[in-house]
Amino acid sequence: MIRAKVDDDLCCGCGPCEEICPEVFYIDGIARVLVDIVPLESEAKCRQAADACPTGAITIETVSEERVERGT
Repeated sequence: MIRAKVDDDLCCGCGPCEEICPEVFYIDGIARVLVDIVPLESEAKCRQAADACPTGAITIETVSEERVERGT
């Protein structure tokens, strides 16, 4: 399981993340993450979106099932 995060200070709102993975990212002047835990079927596209970010504003964090169950 993964979680995506966007650094607002680095994001320029250019949009590749939303184009690649609209089920996770939404551009509203800057990128917003629409989900807490990225659905399994969207993980590959989410990673592509992070790789495509020209400013490096998107980070991907691996989350254990135990942390998800605890809500952390």
